[in-house]
Amino acid sequence: MHTTPPRGRVLAALTALAVVSLAAFVLAPPLLVGGSTGAFRAAFVEYWATGERDLTPRLHAVVDSWARYHLVKAVTAALLLASLTALGAALWRAYRHTTGRRAGIAAAGGAVTVLGLAAVALVMANVQGAASPFASLLPMLLDGPAADAPLAATLDQVRQRLTGDTAAPAAGVMVDAFAHYHAVMAVVAGTVAAALLAVSVAAGRRFLRTPAGDRGIRRAVASFAALMLLSALAVAAVAVANTTVAADPAPALAAFFAGGW
Repeated sequence: MHTTPPRGRVLAALTALAVVSLAAFVLAPPLLVGGSTGAFRAAFVEYWATGERDLTPRLHAVVDSWARYHLVKAVTAALLLASLTALGAALWRAYRHTTGRRAGIAAAGGAVTVLGLAAVALVMANVQGAASPFASLLPMLLDGPAADAPLAATLDQVRQRLTGDTAAPAAGVMVDAFAHYHAVMAVVAGTVAAALLAVSVAAGRRFLRTPAGDRGIRRAVASFAALMLLSALAVAAVAVANTTVAADPAPALAAFFAGGW
């Protein structure tokens, strides 16, 4: 028995929805939110020169724009995840109700599952960026085009303040933002790890309830449960690593600016 035309149309529609969601993730944020690496670098140099904790209006505007950018990315990534989840569920139903050759459906289901996990990672990263945009911007100071003279001088001062005994108000803000950035990911990753573990357990129970004679279903369910368990362990490791950094952020931030983190 092959998949029925209505089911085929559902799969096609969900595939199209996933493609549209992916396109929105890539194209929507730059169109809706402006900003550039150069704008942040110039605003950061100006902010550092003030010697104050409060962000300058110029830097505040860049940080707010970056938060909106990540918010749009997080929403579109969540839409992508939802569409892939629905597509995966439809493929699973097709697999269960199809006899004979299932290899194509199984391969598509495996690909959608992997893409779904990638979408989870995108949601996590962009929630982190939206919740802690200032720290999320800091890599732009080091990545991309070579630093001009004012930025190079500012970065030298940042490194000295982060590794020396003399504190600077702006450096304190950066350390606090860096701690918050990793604390957010620790919470997000911990939540996701728990969810993945719950899915793995549910799949494991489904495996135990599946008749031994239905080898195809048992193999698919066992593979899915194992993948979810491995993913849960990997995300839990991310949560632990971020918790460690959040508890003592200054050395990690200093190492980051020194290029060794």
